[in-house]
Amino acid sequence: MNKFLINIIVAIVWGGLTGEFTLGNLVIGFIIGYLILLLSIPLTGSSDYAVNFWRALGLAVYFVIELVSSSLRVSKEILRPKLDLKAGVIGIPLEAAETDLEITLLANIITVTPGTLSLDISDDRRTLYVHSMYITSDKEALRSQIKNGYEKQILLLIKHIL
Repeated sequence: MNKFLINIIVAIVWGGLTGEFTLGNLVIGFIIGYLILLLSIPLTGSSDYAVNFWRALGLAVYFVIELVSSSLRVSKEILRPKLDLKAGVIGIPLEAAETDLEITLLANIITVTPGTLSLDISDDRRTLYVHSMYITSDKEALRSQIKNGYEKQILLLIKHIL
């Protein structure tokens, strides 16, 4: 059985045992389930779930930081009396993201981040075209930010799950 599913079941059972199905109590149940699964590593011989959990959490934290940062930047730009945007489309080469899942997850995370929008993928699936509100003279900085940020985090997670 999938360890994440076991963890969810332990959280629900915890909620049932305590009689409270609040978010906080279910989070406590999830943490208890995670600790149980960590303690069972010597018996099961597999520590993939523990590592992948932290990778998923790392991606989530990175995404929230980027989301807040981008939201503040766009809000600041919108509240200015004079817009100083240099919007444009840039191609992001995809050397590492190969599967449909990896490319789709990357494109969707880029789209959800304020100020950027995934537009298209090339026919050979090697270039993702992104519209950004902030194309500066240093286009490599934006490419690097996406490749070393989102793409790297996604690949760390996906390559070890599948």
